[in-house]
Amino acid sequence: MLRLPTAIGFLLLAFVQALMLTLLTFRLAAAGTGSAEAPPPSLLPDEALPTYTVLVALYREAAVVPRLVRTLARLDYPAAKLDIKFLLEADDTETAAILHAVPLPPRFEVVIVPPGLPRTKPRALNVALPLARGSHLVVYDAEDVIDPGQLRLAATLFAKAPASTACLQGRLVIDNQADGLLPRLFAIEYAALFDVLAPALAAWRMPIPLGGTSTHFRTPALRSLCGWDAYNVTEDADLGLRMAVAGYRVGDLPSTTFEEAPKHLRAWLRQRSRWMKGFLQTSFTHGRRPREVWRRLGPAESLCALAFVPGTVVSALFYPFMMVGSLSELILGDGPRETMLEVTTCAGAWTVFGAGLAAIWLPGLVGCLRRGWHDLVPFVFLLPLYHLLVSLAAWLAVLELLRAPHRWNKTEHGLARSSRSGALGRWRMEPAPVRAACSAPPPSPKPAGSG
Repeated sequence: MLRLPTAIGFLLLAFVQALMLTLLTFRLAAAGTGSAEAPPPSLLPDEALPTYTVLVALYREAAVVPRLVRTLARLDYPAAKLDIKFLLEADDTETAAILHAVPLPPRFEVVIVPPGLPRTKPRALNVALPLARGSHLVVYDAEDVIDPGQLRLAATLFAKAPASTACLQGRLVIDNQADGLLPRLFAIEYAALFDVLAPALAAWRMPIPLGGTSTHFRTPALRSLCGWDAYNVTEDADLGLRMAVAGYRVGDLPSTTFEEAPKHLRAWLRQRSRWMKGFLQTSFTHGRRPREVWRRLGPAESLCALAFVPGTVVSALFYPFMMVGSLSELILGDGPRETMLEVTTCAGAWTVFGAGLAAIWLPGLVGCLRRGWHDLVPFVFLLPLYHLLVSLAAWLAVLELLRAPHRWNKTEHGLARSSRSGALGRWRMEPAPVRAACSAPPPSPKPAGSG
């Protein structure tokens, strides 16, 4: 008979294995889902397009502001129906100086976020939400380079979708892959997430932890949810779950937004630990009423949410231990199993190990092939080692959650030295296309709420 502590240990291991298998099942099923894209819809003409609000939260982003203004000025959308707002912290004088130096067309506005805590991106977005004039709204990051047709395509898909489709998630693509091994693996991870997993979850009508950028909303639905959680450092994942609980769904937006990955391990760890910390915050927030969440979502949707939010962190925390344990047993062996519980957990460990490798490799491989990145395919096989770094970030997130739960680890942008598509790069202070588009002097920043 097993002693109580040993039995509890095996039961805990069995629970972790079940959670990991649920996550792996979704990943493997998504990798096996067909990649056939729907034919492009007939885009709405200018007169049928709604007003669109674009929110970009800026903090210490002087290096990328000229490029950001350039890419937003190239959007294929009627200027009179664009409401573009840069959200600037009151003490960010460097970024403010650059915004004054770059001529802004009249559709651009600088909103000063009043001093206050917590100093997070979702707090800045909440300040601007009451000022949004558009019936649709999109959030971008400062380093984004956006497909010019993205807003028109999103407005068209919203017009054709039921009202319950309150959000569309764009495809995020890492573009500075040649900067080193870490950006290459990051690019493969993003291809798996945004070209394989997210479209599959959208097709299955499952909850989706949103990306932090290129998320398009119906503004009334977003306001009905009271915007973002200002205290959550991955406000996108939290909002994705809150939308699902409220009965809304997220659709796929097959339009590309290019992003820059951190080149150095320290910066990557700071960014990833923030994401993991936010997933823990989201898990605790929605875990306070598990029965209500289960009732509102349904069994399959609840398992999906469990797998992709707390399951992501738990699997990352236990990943190195289960990998080392499985490899140790494979090489050294560990004697016969004496009880059914031992046999079951041993079989579960081997199942998780095999399925885990497949679930790491297959979505990354499929994502690379869908993107046409055949040169990155050999790097897919390094993903198990990359996930050791993800595990380290998860452990750092646990420590940071205890010490500084609402601290926002800022990622510095504008450091990319390569660009696969040519989208990234440092532009001149006053890009010619933007200068030519200006017909009025640049607007002065005004505080939020000043009308």
